[in-house]
Amino acid sequence: MKRVVVTGGGGFIGSAIVRRLLAGGDRVTVIGRSKYPELEAQGVRCLQGDISDQNLMDHALHGADLVFHVAAKAGIWGPWKEYEKTNIKGTAACIHGCRKNGIPALVYTSTPSVVFGNRSLEGVDEKTPYARKPLCHYVTSKIVAERLMLEADSRRLRTTAIRPHLVWGPGDPHLIPRLLERGRAGKLKIVGRGRNRVDISYIDNVVQAHLLAADNLLGKGDAGGRAFFIGQEEPVYLWDWINGLFADLGIGQVQKRVPFQVAFALGSVLELVYTGLRRTVEPPMTRFVAQQLAKSHWFDHGAAREILGYQPEISIEVGMKRLLQHCRN
Repeated sequence: MKRVVVTGGGGFIGSAIVRRLLAGGDRVTVIGRSKYPELEAQGVRCLQGDISDQNLMDHALHGADLVFHVAAKAGIWGPWKEYEKTNIKGTAACIHGCRKNGIPALVYTSTPSVVFGNRSLEGVDEKTPYARKPLCHYVTSKIVAERLMLEADSRRLRTTAIRPHLVWGPGDPHLIPRLLERGRAGKLKIVGRGRNRVDISYIDNVVQAHLLAADNLLGKGDAGGRAFFIGQEEPVYLWDWINGLFADLGIGQVQKRVPFQVAFALGSVLELVYTGLRRTVEPPMTRFVAQQLAKSHWFDHGAAREILGYQPEISIEVGMKRLLQHCRN
């Protein structure tokens, strides 16, 4: 039985990791912004607070054997100071807390967006450099945070980063609900040619990759100081996948199109307008979203397979059946 701390343990990925740890008999502490009575009812120790608070992190990590740092300020719109506080300062506080408490292993939840710039990425591996001109604060902050995490790797504290892409599955509060809402409202348009391929990551496989990384760090440790792309057994054609989901749920197909250059230019204008007006809601289009919807972004998972032993335990087909059942219920 291990004593494990999960930052962001109330979120989609974090709570899924917590459930798997509990099933394995581990003692779990969660650090998050909110209270989580459903986790407390399962015997989880829940601490509410700001992960950039060094005193909180030093106290919360005391006595732990392993830490999963999942917490992050997500989304692509908002003031830089919020992303800096949570994603950068929070990561630094987590690393410091681990070092102070002599914790041997720290697994970080990153994102493939750290390498996504202004071109398609097709089958690239972890040698791909970080994006030189990130298009949103989220990506900029995650680049800095991942660098901090990987540079912190040492014999005393082994660190690694998992980069899951487009995480989906039952209970997803972000990707799938947003697609369904916009699909039902007829607000989705295919950006570009509509033949771009992307990696997707079923939630159970994301959890599996995190646990494999932890086992590696606590064992032979050759994952230390490295980042790993993960995903399904193969990339999907983004718009075919979306339209397939819509067809199964009785939602009209996405057929209207907008050229990529038009969407990108619109995103640029809207970002300027929303910034000038200091609007806190996300614009309906941004440069980053235009790139994500039009360009390919799928990755070579060879390193995760060879070093971590990662193979998706849930296929796209099985995952879709579970997701559809969840949506219909």
